[in-house]
Amino acid sequence: MTDEQAPSPVDPRRHWEDVYARKAVDQVSWYRAHLETSLRFVDQAQLSPDAAIIDVGAGASTFVDDLLGRGFKAPTVLDLSSRALELAKARLGERAAGVRWLVGDITTVELPAAAYDFWHDRAVFHFLTDPAHRAAYLEQVRHALKPGGRVVVGAFSPEGPKQCSGLEVAQYSEGGLHAVFGPGFERLGCVRETHQTPTGSAQEFLYCECRLRP
Repeated sequence: MTDEQAPSPVDPRRHWEDVYARKAVDQVSWYRAHLETSLRFVDQAQLSPDAAIIDVGAGASTFVDDLLGRGFKAPTVLDLSSRALELAKARLGERAAGVRWLVGDITTVELPAAAYDFWHDRAVFHFLTDPAHRAAYLEQVRHALKPGGRVVVGAFSPEGPKQCSGLEVAQYSEGGLHAVFGPGFERLGCVRETHQTPTGSAQEFLYCECRLRP
């Protein structure tokens, strides 16, 4: 393939803005009415209502709705797509004022240091197929999470898809995902989930929880 024939790199922001422009929120493959597995991790952590929680790559998910319903104050919601966040705000109505909304790329966005007690990521990390992007993501976690804070990452398992939304993804085993995070994180647990897409397909997810070592 010549240089002239080489495909143009995907602009992630444009890609996700286009996805949310073309599809209804409940028709994207990752849609789930409630993120039950993620919420179990939250409940098990026994966080106080004042705990600082960040949902990374939230899109228009209802995770923030359920956090507010559990009494958490001012959760932070971050996504590349401003359109996705506007959809979430519209759904929440007046309750949206109790949320901190951030539009940005998790590998480059400016986050406060040692600010968060709980970091949640369902299906962002597996899109980071470039080692440099994974390294930047992990540096963000180390920077923004409080010592002893928890991080929950949901990614495709080895039995999961190799592509999502037309993009290549990485697949992770339990040991493989924890190995990426490294010895600075204490492994707390992993669970598998079979996600049913709106079209009826089954996708195998792996969720792992770690604690940032002091």
